[in-house]
Amino acid sequence: MIHVGVTPPWGLFERPYEIQRAELASIADGGLSHLFIADHVSFRGGAGNDGLVTLAALSGIEPRLDLQLGVMLLALRHPMVAARQIVTLAGAAPGRLTVGIGVGGEDRSEFEVCGIDPATRGRRTDAALEIVRRLLDGEALTWHDEFYDLDEARIKPSPQPAVPFLVGGRSDAALRRAGRLGDGWLAAWCSARRLAEGIAEVERVADSADRIAPLPSAWNHGIQLWVGVGDNPQDARTHVADGMRTFYKMPFEPFERYTPVGNANDIAEFLHPYVEAGATTFNLTPVGPDPVAEVEAMAEVGRLLRAG
Repeated sequence: MIHVGVTPPWGLFERPYEIQRAELASIADGGLSHLFIADHVSFRGGAGNDGLVTLAALSGIEPRLDLQLGVMLLALRHPMVAARQIVTLAGAAPGRLTVGIGVGGEDRSEFEVCGIDPATRGRRTDAALEIVRRLLDGEALTWHDEFYDLDEARIKPSPQPAVPFLVGGRSDAALRRAGRLGDGWLAAWCSARRLAEGIAEVERVADSADRIAPLPSAWNHGIQLWVGVGDNPQDARTHVADGMRTFYKMPFEPFERYTPVGNANDIAEFLHPYVEAGATTFNLTPVGPDPVAEVEAMAEVGRLLRAG
């Protein structure tokens, strides 16, 4: 089954509540499966939003949509606090939450202002993700390493159903992390060929003696991309290029080869090789002439991908 989700419309919470409800209802009515949101404490000079808090707000506005964090910068949180937040949201929206975990790194200062050495973010994430998973499984956990000291720590209750964890990132370390601790790999800005190679490596690691988390009953691998929406590729490219420059404060060109643009047929044609490579989840950030056009295009992309 192919799951296509989108970021919430830009500026959603600045609009009246009834408009918020209508905009999220249009996403659900279009057959899109979930909302996903990034997570930043202080990105590029102070921007960002707390991913779990944002998903909690979204969960009550439109209960038909699942929720995905893509991705949480777990190294910036103590794993006990992160585990409690995840369990709380999973209890409020049972069966709807998927947590993506990543190391970040696009802005080193985001870690520094939180008192975290950016050079440790990978090791911290490995440790914290194992701790969170074991706590959510109901374990009374004793853990001592260079980052965390826990004695008989517990988080109750365990979420039912269990919360899936996807591991984001493009590095070899991210693939090993997904294979040891994830229920899938959430790729970004990579080719379909690289996605297929990465999925094979994740599952190879999972089959080895290094696997820590229980094997998932079914893998959920995905790709996270920005998308330009327009009547023609030129207009669509302008929309998404402007959006990405504003958000990332850097040129669009390094991302261009991994950014589908055009109408729904153009975008679906670009994404079909990712389906063939093994992606079952598509997290898409559409940028177009207006929110209505963005949602309509993504809904049609979802239908085209599911139709094969």
